Amino acid sequence: MRVTKKSILGAAVVASALVLAACAPQASPGGDSADGGEGPTEVTVGIVTSETGPLAGYGAQYLDGFKAGLEYATDGTNEVDGIAIEVEYRDDAGDPDKAVTAAKELIGAGVNIIAGTASSGVALALAEQAAQNKVLYIAGPAATDAITGINEYTFRSGRQSAQDVATAGTFLDDIEGKTIAVFAQDNAFGQGNVAAVEAILGAQGATVTPVLVAEDVTEFTPFAQQVLAGAPDLVFVAWAGATSGAMWQAMSQQGVLDEIPVVTGLGDAATFGAYGEASEKINFLNHYFAGAPDNDVNEAMVELIEGAGGTPDLFSPDGFNAALMIVQAIKEGKGDVDAMIAALEGFEFEGPKGTTTVRAGDHALIQEMYQAKLVADGDTFVPELVDTADADAVAPAEAK
Repeated sequence: MRVTKKSILGAAVVASALVLAACAPQASPGGDSADGGEGPTEVTVGIVTSETGPLAGYGAQYLDGFKAGLEYATDGTNEVDGIAIEVEYRDDAGDPDKAVTAAKELIGAGVNIIAGTASSGVALALAEQAAQNKVLYIAGPAATDAITGINEYTFRSGRQSAQDVATAGTFLDDIEGKTIAVFAQDNAFGQGNVAAVEAILGAQGATVTPVLVAEDVTEFTPFAQQVLAGAPDLVFVAWAGATSGAMWQAMSQQGVLDEIPVVTGLGDAATFGAYGEASEKINFLNHYFAGAPDNDVNEAMVELIEGAGGTPDLFSPDGFNAALMIVQAIKEGKGDVDAMIAALEGFEFEGPKGTTTVRAGDHALIQEMYQAKLVADGDTFVPELVDTADADAVAPAEAK
């Protein structure tokens, strides 16, 4: 059964990682195109993402997807309508200052399309640069909702946090009148998730009860018992860091996972073995894993990535979508920023996650999301699809 708008009462918004690409027309020696007409014969795209640093793994997934997407969209030619697409790669190492320096260098060299970082902080800094310098910016894995609608120059090629939260709501048949506990660390990340659940699922009639845990806590039994005592209809867990294993162990041992539906986000393949004895008891919302979508484009992306020696993973579609969007922008806009923006607003295309739409009003990327579970496979765990949430049903509320 597919999740519909009606089943989640028209879920609004959800927030995650950024992609940046910079692209500018480079004139041929005579200043005209090769056939004597006006327009560029070559466009350079700047990809700024994490190749080193704490988010290097996410950056690698994005880059694998981008290279596969560019090959797919240009039939392996790296050209569209006679315009050659050159790519300059820059490592931001997850550092906004380093990313801004790289973007300024690219823009100074004439690049006017930027894409590709996995850090929300970097994405926001690059969005600011895009507006200041009037260049096209396509954010990808960075999930912060603040990217959507931030300015007319900024788009995104991945999902956002609001879509995660709305997908969590699909685990309830009816949200009205239900109680949702948010189990999270008492820091900006955890507090942000509480605010998102209150804004999205609270607006649909749920009562949201936060259970916030100090970052230095290592004994989680009392907090698991607090969740049980509250008897919520759903527990949404937002957790990150080295204490994850101990937290999940306490939730399992105290019976929370047996008594109450518990939902959290399924990350990349490196995390599939991180849940211990809780693995097969957790309900997972998911942005992407290779076995979730069933369409020709996803099959092509998987084949291209594997053929290049990589492995499709959580943020592969973000890179692939970025390439499709860049090719569309260059094809229709010929390197002119205003024309490229117009070419992307309302752009509907078939991506690895099926029919995907760039919402014209705020540039949110409307896409389906997934419910998943982990199942034992020898000494490890692998994801299986449980259900698909329709793109419109988990679309974020339009940014004003």
